[in-house]
Amino acid sequence: MKQAKFSIGQCIQHRKFDYRGVVVDVDPEFQAPDVESPPQIAFRISGNEPWYHVLVDHSGREAYVSEHNLVEDDSGEPIDHPLLNQFLVESGQGSYQSVRKPS
Repeated sequence: MKQAKFSIGQCIQHRKFDYRGVVVDVDPEFQAPDVESPPQIAFRISGNEPWYHVLVDHSGREAYVSEHNLVEDDSGEPIDHPLLNQFLVESGQGSYQSVRKPS
């Protein structure tokens, strides 16, 4: 099984659809989640590669994206998404860390 290239809190950009986002979860391989993905890729499932749950910048949407469709976003710009604070806190320069759940 391939190790994930991107980590939770890392900002990414989609190669084909050119949107920015931030990773909030990683699956080691396709898991058919209950999140919206662009219909163009709904049935183009890649083999054993990581898949990422991504909050899409300036949209209020979540996407489920295979690793080969992503590149690192090094713009340093913050992500604007209404659910961001439920998952992550900004740690500076457009990067994020997981929110700790109270015990």
